[in-house]
Order: sequence, then structure tokens, then C-alpha cells
Amino acid sequence: MEAILGVITGVGLSAACGFRIFVPLLVLNLAAMYGYVHLAPGFEWIGGSYATVALATATLLEVIAYYIPWLDNMMDAIASPVSVIAGTIATASVITDMPPSLKWMVAIIAGGGIAGLLQGSTAALRAKSSLLTGGAGNVGISTLELAGSTVTAILAVILPVIGLILVAVFGVYLIVKAVRRRFPNGDRGK
Repeated sequence: MEAILGVITGVGLSAACGFRIFVPLLVLNLAAMYGYVHLAPGFEWIGGSYATVALATATLLEVIAYYIPWLDNMMDAIASPVSVIAGTIATASVITDMPPSLKWMVAIIAGGGIAGLLQGSTAALRAKSSLLTGGAGNVGISTLELAGSTVTAILAVILPVIGLILVAVFGVYLIVKAVRRRFPNGDRGK
């Protein structure tokens, strides 16, 4: 049961990494420091005070960077591969009761995959917004991403099942949107 709860928590944190890289890692750090989350062996450093300082600084810089119109698109180019790594680490760090080979397979495929998918979606949305609004609409997108990352990460730690449901609903929304874009006239397999 603990392994399943770890996977659910990790998937929620990974989804949050798709919106912002450092916000969910900071939430994980604080949750570990205050005993809400147990970290897997080898990942105890995430719950340390040095990690708090580093992650809080990185979070602040990341949040500021996404509010600068030209820098936000550059950040997306960097964040796309880094979010996969962050999602993988976030997932692996909370799976405590699973054989290492299975744990890393789940962390890479589920954690990294979800983070990469969401980061790619938000990067595409930001690029479209930049094209249509000259970057003026990106502030709203950045605010929604920050809120989404924060809420998803907190839910993943405090109420993991609710966090997983939120991630699943958002995933279904993205799939439906992609299908409608691919088949705009309702010609879905006819």
C-alpha cells in the first residue's frame, strides 16, 4: 500500500513539475522537513535545510523569470528537458517500498513522462500566446501555471488521491483538445 501511495504522490508532484520545476520540489522539501512525506533512501537530502535554501532561491528566480515576456519563452526551452528530470526525481524520491528497478521504471515513465507532457503543453500554449498577444498574455499564463503547480504539489502531498484525480482530469482534457484539433469537423474515425 505504501508503494502505491508513493507512486500516486510522485505522479502528482511530477505533474506539478510540468507547470513549474522548482515549486513542487520546494513543496516536497517542506513536506519532508515537517514529516508529511517520507523520502526514499538516498533522497533524504531533499528534506534538508540546505535544500530548502537552494530550492526557495531557485523557485523565486523561476517565478520571476516567467513574468519577463522574452525570458519566459527561453525558460520553456530550458524547462522542457529539465522538467522530465525533476519529475523523475520527484517520483523516485517518494516511492519507498518498491524494488529499485521497478521504482526507476515507474519514476522515468510515469514521473518524467507526465512532467514532460505537461511542460510541452504549457510551452506550446505560451508560444501561441506570444504570437497572438506579443507576450502580453503570458503573464496570465504564468500566473495560472504557478497556481496550478502550487495547488497540485500541495494536493499530491496532503491528499494524494485527490491530486491524482486532478491530474487525470487535466490529462483527459488535453487528450480531448488534441483530438478535436486533429479532427476539427467531427470526423473522428468515420
